[in-house]
Amino acid sequence: MKKYIILLLISFLLTFTSNAQSRGVKIGYIDMEYILEKVPDYAEAKIQLEAKAQKWKQEIEVKKTEINKLKEGLKTEKVLLTKELIAEREEEITFLETELLDYQQKRFGPNGDLIIQKAVLVKPIQDQVFNAVQDLAEAKKYDYIFDKSSDLTMLFAAKRFDVSDQVVRVLERGEKRQQLSKKQLKDEAEKERKQDMVDDNPALADRKKVLDDKKAERQRLLDERKLAAEEKKKSQDDARKELLASKGNKKTGTVSDKTISSPDTATTDDKTIEANLLKEQKLADAEAVKKKIVEDRQKTLDDRKKALEDKKAKILADRELAKKTKEDNKNKPK
Repeated sequence: MKKYIILLLISFLLTFTSNAQSRGVKIGYIDMEYILEKVPDYAEAKIQLEAKAQKWKQEIEVKKTEINKLKEGLKTEKVLLTKELIAEREEEITFLETELLDYQQKRFGPNGDLIIQKAVLVKPIQDQVFNAVQDLAEAKKYDYIFDKSSDLTMLFAAKRFDVSDQVVRVLERGEKRQQLSKKQLKDEAEKERKQDMVDDNPALADRKKVLDDKKAERQRLLDERKLAAEEKKKSQDDARKELLASKGNKKTGTVSDKTISSPDTATTDDKTIEANLLKEQKLADAEAVKKKIVEDRQKTLDDRKKALEDKKAKILADRELAKKTKEDNKNKPK
């Protein structure tokens, strides 16, 4: 029977797909579990529900420990007890075990508190998702949207038909409308429109990924240059502080006798050191600028060289194609 149902489902899906292709039907699907995880209210309520479930589990463990203690006590004292006392103890243990099973069913059974509270938690959010799916289907002209996480077995689902993220954006848009101004709403709508265009076109999605990667690489280079500049500035500041500290030591008399005996020479040395530091800084800055110019020039030359090589290769390919076409036309029987 199960095999027959699977074959019937496969036949239905093949027929449905064939009709969809011939009539241009637009199909999409969502993953309800994925969407629920993206909804803040659901995530917060889920944490509270898990805390309750954990508390119930601890209560069950306490009851189990109490029952085990009674069993161990009966096992140890059994030789000292009368038949009536043994039967009474066993009856008490049986009663507690039955009570424990009832409690487990009440909390975690098919109709238990956990399932009921989870349904109460999910129901309003599911209603929001269903409304969002309807709005999305009408706006994007979808004919059918399935739920991947439902009982409907999806034998295959291409990622490009997954509209779960679009549904999440519709839900988020409803929350943002209450907080954003008209201009912000307009900017957000334009941003979402562009994102929807990317979602509907895999080629655009790939192009966007390439652009994002290039942007990330540029940002990385800028960060590295900024860090190098900060380290260089720190080194120069440390050198200046060391020079100022040296001057302070000389003023307070903490330098050698040789230095004290020739103050004019010390002052000249200070000025020379400071001039050398400034000179080194200018040279380093000029070297960095020169290096950047050389790198940019080399990159421009490489780009031009590559463009010429590509052009040359294209010309050669066109010539070969023209030559081959000419030979084929020549060899054709008249």
